[in-house]
Amino acid sequence: MPMVAPVPAIRCRQITDADVPAVTDLLTGGFPARQRPFWADAMAQLAERQPPAGLPRYGYLLESANGPVGAILLICSTLHDGEKLIRRCNLSSWYVQPAFRIYAPLLVSRALSHKDVTYLNISPAPHTWPIIEAQGFSRYSDGVFVSIPLLSGLLGSPGVKLLDARKPPTVSFEHFDQEILQQHAAHGCIALWCATAERAYPFVFRPRLAKNLIPYTQLIYCRDVDDFVRFAGPIGRFLAVRGRPFVVLDANGPIPGLLGTFRRGRMPKYFKGPQRPRLGDLAYTEYAVMGV
Repeated sequence: MPMVAPVPAIRCRQITDADVPAVTDLLTGGFPARQRPFWADAMAQLAERQPPAGLPRYGYLLESANGPVGAILLICSTLHDGEKLIRRCNLSSWYVQPAFRIYAPLLVSRALSHKDVTYLNISPAPHTWPIIEAQGFSRYSDGVFVSIPLLSGLLGSPGVKLLDARKPPTVSFEHFDQEILQQHAAHGCIALWCATAERAYPFVFRPRLAKNLIPYTQLIYCRDVDDFVRFAGPIGRFLAVRGRPFVVLDANGPIPGLLGTFRRGRMPKYFKGPQRPRLGDLAYTEYAVMGV
């Protein structure tokens, strides 16, 4: 009689603290461009986070008899949208070993199983765009705008002050914004308040290098892109003094009031779920928490 190869026992479950070393090894092998210390630090950052009730701290794994063979990391958070609270998860760093890729849909299905959660995929490789669209994701940002904010406000902004994010402003502000600023500063982002006589406006930027050579910052969080346009001058001067004259932000076209160029199809971003993300809000994503 012909020999029949046994079907491997595969299960999908949440990643636990005990799985961290094995998952770190798995991701190191799956993403050779990033070495083990990067993934060890990424898992440590997730370990420090408190996810919303019912959502995973790290994400999910595929497990065979010999240990993890696939993993997908999730960065889960609760955000404010006016009076509403939004549960959001950023899918990050999805990898399954080649011999087990037939089971990859099981991993993705488990990761996307919470119907009240908005899921983000903000760094998909171009060859995966049709795949994630087939999974029900929709594109909400079609490109990026590369701005030179310093040149958008040469005449200055009278009465505007940039304040340290570690201290509460003396004018009106939202307390959850202060929490966002402080937590993102701890992740290595540039976080600051831009204050007028009436209220303070929060901003978070992630320092980056283009082609490992050109320094710039990526806009991670503000209450509205119009706020960034309004305060482009003082923010641009603040960043330029620190050697970062360029700011990249998500966009669906040219941004009135900003000098720069729109690049369609560059770094598109997708979502799935009940709440369409707004531009200018990448808080608690892999860009901010892990520095991806």
